[in-house]
Amino acid sequence: MIAMKTDKIHIKNLEVFGRHGVFPEENRLGQKFIINAVLYVSTREAGLRDDLTKSVHYGEVSHFMTNYMTEHTFQLIEAAAEQMARAVLLHFPRMQAITLEILKPWAPIGLPLEAVSVEITRSWHLAYIAVGSNLGDREKYIRQGIESLDRREDCIVQRKSQLIITEPYGVKEQPEFLNGMLELRTLLSPEELLDVLHEVEQEANRERDMHWGPRTLDLDIIFYDDCIVDREILQIPHPDMQNREFVLQPLAELAPYLRHPLNGKTVRQMLEEI
Repeated sequence: MIAMKTDKIHIKNLEVFGRHGVFPEENRLGQKFIINAVLYVSTREAGLRDDLTKSVHYGEVSHFMTNYMTEHTFQLIEAAAEQMARAVLLHFPRMQAITLEILKPWAPIGLPLEAVSVEITRSWHLAYIAVGSNLGDREKYIRQGIESLDRREDCIVQRKSQLIITEPYGVKEQPEFLNGMLELRTLLSPEELLDVLHEVEQEANRERDMHWGPRTLDLDIIFYDDCIVDREILQIPHPDMQNREFVLQPLAELAPYLRHPLNGKTVRQMLEEI
C-alpha cells in the first residue's frame, strides 16, 4: 500500500521502441511507445544529505525501462506494464511503489486516435503471517516453510518472532504446537499470497482432514497492510485473531502497536484482554 506521505519522482513521456502487439507485423517491425512513470520513494534523506545513493536514480530507472521494453515482447500492453512494473520494483529496492503508464500512439484499430494507454499502480505490501506446527519435527517444518517463502523474489521475510509452545486450539486432543509470526514484504495480492502459502503448506505434506486438527505446517495471513478482505476463501484481518494468544503473543513481539483496522485496538491491547 502506498503511504500518503511518500514522495514522488515523475518520469514523463519517455519514448522507447518495442515489438509489442497482437499482430505479427507489430512483433516483427516494432513501433514507438511512450512511458510515464511515478516512482514512490522517500527522498528526504537524499534531500537533506544531497546524496543520490539515498534516493532512486531516475536516469537508471529510465534506462532500465527502455531496455526492458526493447528486450522483451508482449502481445498486450497490459502484460508489458504488469511485467515491467514488477521488474522495476524488484530491481530498485528503495522504491515502495510505481504508477506506470504505457501509451501506444499507433494502435492499429482502423480509426483516428492519438494513443491507447494502460496505467497501473503496483507496490510492495506488508503482511504478518502466523506460522505453526504440531506434527513431526515441528521446528524443521517451520524453518523450511520460511525458507520457501524467502526464496521467492516477490516475498521477503523481514523479521521473525521467537517460537513459542502452545496448547492446541479448538480440538484439544492433539500434540502441542510451536507457533510464531513472520513480517513479510511482498508484491503479491492477498489472494496470490494465500495461494503461495497453500503451496508451501503442501510442500510440508499438510493434510486438511479436520478443522483445527493436527498439521505439519500452518500459515495464516493475519494482517495485510491495513486492508479489510471479506471473501468466502479469505478474511483479513484474520477473523479470530483477537481470541488467539498464540497469534497475538508472537505478533506483539514484532508489532505491538499495530492497530486492528476494524476494532481499532492495538495488538498489545488485544493480548492484554485475553
